[in-house]
Amino acid sequence: MKPYEQFVENILGAVRSGQGKDPAAATALIQDALRTAGLMPGAQAGTPFTPPFAGQPGARAPFADLNGVPDWLRRPATAKGTSPSGDWRARFDGLRKSPRPVTPDAPGQFLEGSFSNAAGTRRYRLYVPEKAASGPRPLVVMLHGCQQHAADFAAGTAMNRLAEEHGCLVLYPDQERGANSSNCWNWFDAAHQAREQGEPSVLAGMTRKIVDEYGADPRRVYVAGLSAGGAMAAVMGAAYPELYAAVGVHSGLPVGAARDLMSGLNAMKGKHLGGASRTLRRRVPLIVFHGDQDAVVHPSNGEVLIRQFLGDGTVREIEERGTPGSGRGHTRTTALDDDGRAVAEHWVVHGAGHAWAGGDPAGSYTDASGPNASAEMLRFFLAQPAG
Repeated sequence: MKPYEQFVENILGAVRSGQGKDPAAATALIQDALRTAGLMPGAQAGTPFTPPFAGQPGARAPFADLNGVPDWLRRPATAKGTSPSGDWRARFDGLRKSPRPVTPDAPGQFLEGSFSNAAGTRRYRLYVPEKAASGPRPLVVMLHGCQQHAADFAAGTAMNRLAEEHGCLVLYPDQERGANSSNCWNWFDAAHQAREQGEPSVLAGMTRKIVDEYGADPRRVYVAGLSAGGAMAAVMGAAYPELYAAVGVHSGLPVGAARDLMSGLNAMKGKHLGGASRTLRRRVPLIVFHGDQDAVVHPSNGEVLIRQFLGDGTVREIEERGTPGSGRGHTRTTALDDDGRAVAEHWVVHGAGHAWAGGDPAGSYTDASGPNASAEMLRFFLAQPAG
């Protein structure tokens, strides 16, 4: 038996033991399998196993995905001439229990799934509230930043708690390491900036799938993200204005700010290509959060985004300053249309860096000092008139 096949058989045996009445034996089998595979460096026989991610916000749990697992283990364990249906990953998935919610105060289902089209395949997590729906639910699509994944972003933004309160579905697409080695959405690549191309095509198709399968309200679908995810959220709003009723961008960049990796790095410094100054064909309501001490994505990107999404139409702006209190101070500029509706909000968080404002420390890249970006974005989204 090959090494990876032996490893998989050990893990499957441990799972079967855990489903029976011998959890201690299951734990021992898992530890032995991990030691044999080299996934528990320095571990000695008989030493209690403490996961290396314990206590580290935003770190991945073992087998949350296949990152960090040796290449020989990632390959399907199929014998020569046999069908791929024997892939060990499918067998392992069949023994897994239903996903649990991220936090006790988000008691709904936190499901796993995937979507594929001609442009590729991406996995996702979906939060479905426990609270019964009184009608078609709103849907919020949340795009994580670099070095993050769906469950991490859900924990850090605490959006599932708000979704439970307001009866929303929340979709968290997951970027693949194979598509970007840093887990970034490829907002800077010209191949991933247009309608029905590349990652926008996958994300839009995934959104439509959830709307159809879970009966979401197609008039109340929103997209938001952090950093690279925020930049991709802006791309999605510009490319699919009929699909997304509003956009939220935290520490992100304007559409067309870059065409490749080098221009992307320059855009992060505030040096955009000419395309970033263009207005959109159709105005989409936008809320932007950005720390004025962000050393990763220059705060000027937030200003350009607002101008880009507002276009040439007439707006009236109202500026409000929030007192620091126990958290960070902020300046909020609200743009109102002729009917007095808020079509854009620009939140500048004073003293904040590159992190989700008001986020939960359970996730990565969060600043618990506030204001609460998740709550404010959801408020802004749900206040938009249903098209």
